[in-house]
Amino acid sequence: MSLTAVKEAGPSTVTAPPGPGKVRRRKAERTYYLMLVPAVLLFTLFITVPGLVGMFYSLTNYAGYGDWTFIGIRNYTSMFGDPRILDSYWFTIWFSVVTTVVVNVLALLLALGLNGRIKWKTGLRGIYFIPMVISGIVIAYVFNYLFSNAVPQFAAQLGWTAGETSILANEDWAWLAIVIVTAWQAVPGAVIIYLAGLMAIPNDIYEAAQLDGAGAWRRFRSITFPLLFGYVIINTILGFKGFLNAYDIIIALTGGGPGTATMSVAMTIFNGFSDGDYAFQMANAVVFFVFTVLVSLLQLLFVRNREVNLS
Repeated sequence: MSLTAVKEAGPSTVTAPPGPGKVRRRKAERTYYLMLVPAVLLFTLFITVPGLVGMFYSLTNYAGYGDWTFIGIRNYTSMFGDPRILDSYWFTIWFSVVTTVVVNVLALLLALGLNGRIKWKTGLRGIYFIPMVISGIVIAYVFNYLFSNAVPQFAAQLGWTAGETSILANEDWAWLAIVIVTAWQAVPGAVIIYLAGLMAIPNDIYEAAQLDGAGAWRRFRSITFPLLFGYVIINTILGFKGFLNAYDIIIALTGGGPGTATMSVAMTIFNGFSDGDYAFQMANAVVFFVFTVLVSLLQLLFVRNREVNLS
């Protein structure tokens, strides 16, 4: 067909096929919604709705069964005068801070060793990562046996009188056993992050520092740690937020004892649900949620300010 005939026929008779870009875009949008909508529905059904229902019941005297009456913020005002609640917050914060420091120090030392020029480096990395794939409650039961039986027997053979009593029965030192077990499981995850950071540092920097006469400590202080500081922040944020929710290891080690010396906030909330104190502990859960969100916002603000200062 000539060009003149096409012009006389008019534009309505010539239909261009749809471009491949448009077809792909429609498929991408359809796939996007097929993946997004079920996830949003599940999150809303199992997270958002129960959270909103719990917030409502925190304003009532609901015991978890039977009738209830709306009482306003009385549960919130009562919990701030309850020494059990205050002690659980103090223990949780103290435990989280100490464990975060212990985990990061040990993980950084292990990462430096595993990143060095040593034999069997790959095999040792695999051994150190084993605790990360074992259930926390299984680890805690094993350590419970060690602290309650093996360690006291070993202390008796050495003549160490103070060690013959299980540390789990000591009100002043039971928290230390929880820190040890939690750190034993959490260190491998932090080691992976630190190893990723160490592998990202070019060897040329270390070679130049050695030529300038910098020793091992000087290289760590001036090169390694500053370049790893971002990874330190990541481990600190992830670790601290995770340790705030400590539950399974404490249940298997001490059950919150001796007495209530090692009761975490999560344990206090869960125990209240089964003791007919549902509404009161829901108020505790709401306060703990707000506290966790504030901690996360402060951590993100610190990271953002650091990035601004570096840029």
